[in-house]
Amino acid sequence: MIKRIAQTAGFTGLLAALLLTLLQSFWVAPLILQAETFEKAPAASEVAHEHAAGTAAHTHDAQAWEPEDGWQRVLSTTGGNLVVAVGFALMLAGLYTLRAPTRTTQGLLWGLAGYATFVLAPTLGLPPELPGTAAADLAQRQVWWVGTAASTAVGLALMVFGRHWLLKVLGAAILAVPHVIGAPQPEVHSMLAPEALDAQFKIASQLTNVAFWLALGLISAWLFRRHRDDHYAA
Repeated sequence: MIKRIAQTAGFTGLLAALLLTLLQSFWVAPLILQAETFEKAPAASEVAHEHAAGTAAHTHDAQAWEPEDGWQRVLSTTGGNLVVAVGFALMLAGLYTLRAPTRTTQGLLWGLAGYATFVLAPTLGLPPELPGTAAADLAQRQVWWVGTAASTAVGLALMVFGRHWLLKVLGAAILAVPHVIGAPQPEVHSMLAPEALDAQFKIASQLTNVAFWLALGLISAWLFRRHRDDHYAA
């Protein structure tokens, strides 16, 4: 069983991560690069103003290392996507041991559930942000994100697998709790990038994540069922 879970998660994570990286490279990354030009413009103009004012002495703080555009950024993104994809694939494979898919297409439903839990529900309060966008305290956002993902997972499980209608009602209520509380917001909403670019980024982020989760669910269900059939045949 452990071998089946590991093999399913490894191959699924690799394929889903490559798909996500490909989509991000051609759709999401160019939008982020555009936004970074607006983010860096104010800093550049501020430095130019200080030089023009004849500042006697000044120092520039060293920026933290970040991958350069090109192969460094693609490689860094691929590595991050691979870790995340394998982790989610492990979660799906573990769930399959409790409720094995009878058809490969059922993996799409598991993928949609994962998308709703880890992407859709959290982004209703904390939408994806381009560089240069004002945001609330990081720790508060992380706590809200984790709470939202957990309540969404529990709520969906009760609504789908609950046998009594009271459990389904309870599941719906649990789904709504984090959104009633509300996500932490910055004191002032502002962003450096144009609104049109921000709208494109949000759409691209959602669609790439949908494709990622559907691929994750479909591939994991197919591999899990294949390994199970091979085990029984042996």
